[in-house]
Amino acid sequence: MGELKTDQPDYGNWVSVRILYALGALAILLLGFSFVFPLVIVGAIASLVAFGYFMYARYRFSPRGGDLQAKIRELVLHRIEWDGEGYALDIGCGNAALTICVAKRFPTARVTGIDYWGGKWEYSRAVCERNATIEGVADRVNFQKASASALPFEAGSFDAAVSNLVFHEVSDTKEKRDLIEEALRVVRKGGAFAFQDLFLVNRLYGDVEDLLEVIRGWGIESVEFLDTAHSGSVPKALRLPFMLGAIGILYGVK
Repeated sequence: MGELKTDQPDYGNWVSVRILYALGALAILLLGFSFVFPLVIVGAIASLVAFGYFMYARYRFSPRGGDLQAKIRELVLHRIEWDGEGYALDIGCGNAALTICVAKRFPTARVTGIDYWGGKWEYSRAVCERNATIEGVADRVNFQKASASALPFEAGSFDAAVSNLVFHEVSDTKEKRDLIEEALRVVRKGGAFAFQDLFLVNRLYGDVEDLLEVIRGWGIESVEFLDTAHSGSVPKALRLPFMLGAIGILYGVK
């Protein structure tokens, strides 16, 4: 008999356990105060409702609950108009989930994942490398620390570029459209791209149609937009603006 494989990749969950602990603790604290100040019960109930909602979201994002995270990543992959020959870049790779998906979808491609990582995230370069090894693609992927605001690559270095829910988190660039332009800079002419982010948040990106026109004005061959929340994969309960209701995918050919 063969050995049972116990190692599993760690792709985390978009709803952190810390959020649940914080909401749970707040609910208990307010519930205690409500015995002295009855009106505080309103806050306690609100905290419990929030706790339940985020518990539901965490469950749906997990493999046991349908692995919605993986389905949303798949939406990005399906928009890459690329034959898989050459080099791909994953901008803000986190724990390498999308990097590895690209490597597995395109078995001859070489994929680079960049991220700034940092203390607020439970990800690291070591986690990325471990996940790539477990998934059997370590010989075709590499990871390095870098910021999405200043990619350490020459223009046109990659045949394809992807990114998943990263640009809005980049703190050293106030104008988020600049991050899209920087990402496209390192894609060769005729190369493919698919970027998912909070593109429906007006204060970050402005009107989507205007954003598309601006991108076309950069000399991009084609760019389209997909509203992720209404693509069929996202449950109605998770389409709220603060959850998945404001995300979408910009994709096309440079």
